[in-house]
Amino acid sequence: MPASIVSAVVATALTSIALAGFAAPFLGGAQEATLKITVLFDNIAAASDLQTDWGYACLIEGLEETILFDSGADGDILMANIDRLGVDVQKVDVVVLSHFHGDHTAGLRAFLQRNADVTIYMPESFPAAFQDEMRGLGAEVLTVRGPARLFGAAHSTGEMGRQIIEQSLIIETANGLVLITGCAHPGILEIVQAAKSYMEQDVHFVTGGFHLMRSSEAQLDAVISGLQNEGVQRVAPSHCTGEESIALFRAAWGEEFVVSGCGAVIELAR
Repeated sequence: MPASIVSAVVATALTSIALAGFAAPFLGGAQEATLKITVLFDNIAAASDLQTDWGYACLIEGLEETILFDSGADGDILMANIDRLGVDVQKVDVVVLSHFHGDHTAGLRAFLQRNADVTIYMPESFPAAFQDEMRGLGAEVLTVRGPARLFGAAHSTGEMGRQIIEQSLIIETANGLVLITGCAHPGILEIVQAAKSYMEQDVHFVTGGFHLMRSSEAQLDAVISGLQNEGVQRVAPSHCTGEESIALFRAAWGEEFVVSGCGAVIELAR
């Protein structure tokens, strides 16, 4: 794709974003929208009354257990957003941590002060001192190495990557797999391929950080084409994806692009 075309696509997509605003997207009919993802922490804003900061966290409701996926970089901001959104922290049963970067784990201590009666699934490679600290705060800690079912319809990709080890969350739904990533350091395309191979199903929807901020035009084109070739039907990139990259995803997926960011509420057929 020539640079001039990329620039035009980015400009058009950014204009569309500005015109569309950050309304919470809705997928599926009213009777079947039972999986709900609420973004609690993000450096991208989707609601003006919430605080933003670098990092990511979301709440996943509608499964056998309610999940907090990652916890952002700042506990005060995380809990302020949780309170602003009216989230009952006592209803959270499970915490899934993607990787050991502070912008995904530092908010957890403040959360556990309100609700420590949770099971935390973290990559086995997390430092033993961190694992012990979380146990000391009252949580049950379980580590994940390979692909595994966490409970019910929720699975982990298992540890992926070399320099930065990361797991992503897979959820089975009526329309296919939902994949939630923290930063996608191992590569968003590679994570989708791993989830698809493990579950032997197509990945329908992908959301979270895609780690594409410093990607070249050729790299972005390869990722977008690769995801489309793998059958990904809907995307909601945020956090570390990058503004221009997000604009290109929006242009590529059109009506199937879902706006994300802090305060976004995404509903999917379960």
